[in-house]
Amino acid sequence: MDGSTTTLSLAIGARVKQERQSRGWTLDQLAEAAGVSRRMIINVEQGAANPSIGTLLRISDALGVGLPALVEAPRPKPVKITRSGEGAALWTSRQGGLGILVAGTESPDVVELWDWTLGPGDRHGSEAHAPGTKELLQVQSGTVTVDAGDQLVTLEVGDALTFPGDVAHSYANLGTAAARFILAVFEPGVGSGHRQDSTRGQSS
Repeated sequence: MDGSTTTLSLAIGARVKQERQSRGWTLDQLAEAAGVSRRMIINVEQGAANPSIGTLLRISDALGVGLPALVEAPRPKPVKITRSGEGAALWTSRQGGLGILVAGTESPDVVELWDWTLGPGDRHGSEAHAPGTKELLQVQSGTVTVDAGDQLVTLEVGDALTFPGDVAHSYANLGTAAARFILAVFEPGVGSGHRQDSTRGQSS
């Protein structure tokens, strides 16, 4: 992990540990609630792991705080500003792909705003999120192919798409140039317990 990734991992680890301890949970209790191994929780809390977005979602859902709360320091002010370059890079690829969480709201109804870049040939797959999750995206450059449920849609610059995030889905760049899109994710009722019935995988 490079310096910025290490710093982010340590910050996420500290926040996970803080949230877990504030609930009086053991490592085993969080691991069971999140559906991940005890070793993964330990590695995340120590900043020794570079977990997938899917794993972070499982942990944040189990804690009932939402993903944005894990990657940014608590701020008392109602207006939150994320300057250019300050977003949390939670996914990278060898082709130059980058998934940056640039803003988000607190639970229970969490909205995440992402800035995604897919290098040529990149594909990011995501398991089905919690029931009721919605995703909206707009292509800023290049071409993006979205596979959601049983629909495969190719989007050009300026095209937008809304689809349910509670089905398995993926974003791919089948072109020869980099593609970029803005993604908003709405997750209702984080921490309400409805996620116990969802079946999320750990890959992302």
